[in-house]
Amino acid sequence: MVWEAFGSVIVGLAIALAATRRLPGRFPARTLTLATGPAAALLGAFLAHSILGPGHFFQTLLAAACLGAAMLSLLIRPAHRLSPLRSGV
Repeated sequence: MVWEAFGSVIVGLAIALAATRRLPGRFPARTLTLATGPAAALLGAFLAHSILGPGHFFQTLLAAACLGAAMLSLLIRPAHRLSPLRSGV
């Protein structure tokens, strides 16, 4: 369980670092992104370990990577700002 947690934090941090390098202007703050990745991956590992049970190391890391990427995708801002709707049009 400890190695799954440590591995999921490393996977989440790697995903967050890759996201901030690939799309630097699309995330609100680098520190928020670097904190969200490992936290979401740790949550994903906890859920996978609770569902699958012990002995499924790679499946747990895969679930951690998927949930970490999904949570990071919620932080992405749109590339172009949308103009506000005009009243009376």
